[in-house]
Amino acid sequence: MKHWIEAARLRTLPLSVSGILVGSFYALAKPTEQELTPTNVFSWKIFGLLLLTTIGLQVLSNFANDYGDGVKGTDNEDRVGPKRAIQSGAISPKAMKSAIIITAFITFLLAVLLIYTAFHFKYFYYSLFFLALGIIAIASAIQYTVGTGAYGYKGYGDVFVFVFFGLVSTYGSYFMFSKEFDWTLLLPATAIGFLSVGVLNLNNMRDEESDRKVGKNTIVVKIGGAKAKQYHYFLLITAMILLLIFGFLQNFAIDQYLYVIVFLPIISHILRVKRTENPADLDPELKRLAISTFMVSMLLSLCLIYFLSDILVNN
Repeated sequence: MKHWIEAARLRTLPLSVSGILVGSFYALAKPTEQELTPTNVFSWKIFGLLLLTTIGLQVLSNFANDYGDGVKGTDNEDRVGPKRAIQSGAISPKAMKSAIIITAFITFLLAVLLIYTAFHFKYFYYSLFFLALGIIAIASAIQYTVGTGAYGYKGYGDVFVFVFFGLVSTYGSYFMFSKEFDWTLLLPATAIGFLSVGVLNLNNMRDEESDRKVGKNTIVVKIGGAKAKQYHYFLLITAMILLLIFGFLQNFAIDQYLYVIVFLPIISHILRVKRTENPADLDPELKRLAISTFMVSMLLSLCLIYFLSDILVNN
């Protein structure tokens, strides 16, 4: 059990639910166009299923990543960081493959239950769209490192993380509650996507040399460590700017900018990355950036709830 928990990499779960928090609580707090009252579209049942489905996808991705990199020999003695389950021999490839199938099946069932709870039969086309999206998400989580066509080995991992950790996670969760579009939500959705890509980019900067040796052509391998740092700065600085613009467009009061305090550790992280010359020294920054992403999402969600409570008091 200990080895399976380690393989599931529970420390990655807060990052995966960051977009869910913002999208869900934005649905809870957003006023209607007619009057400043809550939309009452929020459902704790949908929120719980969103969290479970997202956690299922993240664990599936972690299992598949362990399996794909393990059988390809990418996880070897050159890799920086803790040993993976297959790499260390704690779990056999056959057992991990079975775990991937079981986790994919459970995640699919959770996705179907989530879609039914959100849309029932009233929004049939929405259900079909999200069902297709769920199948694509499950397939993408597996094919990141598994198989000869693994897109993580071709430099497309950043796109996957941005789309599913940012846009789909944030905007998709909001749509499941509201059944409507709100273009301003694209700002925090993009910001969370960029921060999540930043975590992946940091991981790839750390593993640049070992990835290059085994032919894992991440963006970092393609553009080199120096340009990867510039890319990293762009992702994080742009994310902070987008979150500030979102607060401005939402007419946040000064105390609703509480989430800005998390910008301090993010800026500190940028400075440490800038000073770091040995890629192996970037390993501790992975945890720091992942926690910062989760915290900024959590505090932004709390600020949205504050907005809701303010509306209720004034009415």
